[in-house]
Amino acid sequence: MNVEHELRRYYETLYAAWGPQHWWPAQGRFEVIVGAILTQNTSWKNVELALAKLRSARALSMQAMRDVPLEDLEQLIRSAGFFRQKASRLKTFISFVDSRYSGSLDRMFAQPTNELRAELLALNGIGHETADSILLYAGNHPVFVVDAYTRRIVERHGLFAPSTKYDEIRKAFEQALSRERAPSALRLHEDRPTIHSPSRMSNAKRSALAQRFNDMHGLIVQVGKHACRSKIARCDRCPLRLFLPQSHASSDI
Repeated sequence: MNVEHELRRYYETLYAAWGPQHWWPAQGRFEVIVGAILTQNTSWKNVELALAKLRSARALSMQAMRDVPLEDLEQLIRSAGFFRQKASRLKTFISFVDSRYSGSLDRMFAQPTNELRAELLALNGIGHETADSILLYAGNHPVFVVDAYTRRIVERHGLFAPSTKYDEIRKAFEQALSRERAPSALRLHEDRPTIHSPSRMSNAKRSALAQRFNDMHGLIVQVGKHACRSKIARCDRCPLRLFLPQSHASSDI
């Protein structure tokens, strides 16, 4: 099986069926970064509650979060879970930008992708998925984000083994989509997930490659939430059902 060829077909099929997903739902780069850290080990619904509290407290900016006491920040993001660790990680990230880039996200994101990725991964509590989310969605760097939904889908479809390393899957997606173009003709399905409303960040100007990575990751998240769930796979509502090793409309996984 040519994995990269299959991944290209997955992208074409999903995009044609469900269209753009308007990821990431945020009004600014720092909000994306905060959301990427807060969403670790929790649902996006809980993250939205924490973001709303931060916004209400006028703490959703670099300067405000730099000034807010750690204990207060912990309470503001409590709904996101692991709030003490995540508050500390947010402070650590800000200290990193301050010390390395004089507090400037512009300077930070102007760095070469591989160099900045290595720096982010060196920060306490920043793993591959979080670092790549920051790079792609806040910095418009062409890096594909591999999350739990991605692994679930590609493993169930037999494209990768559970033991496959993160970067191997990431690079396969990046190679697969490097020469791809978004399908020009959309054939939107009636039974498709509700998408986010367009936001300033989802409409931000980015390279064609970063946009494809953005669209594909958003589509995969929708597959994971809408159809390919952890316990029950609703393959009847998924455009990728045609690619399954065994055709079935609905099954317990």
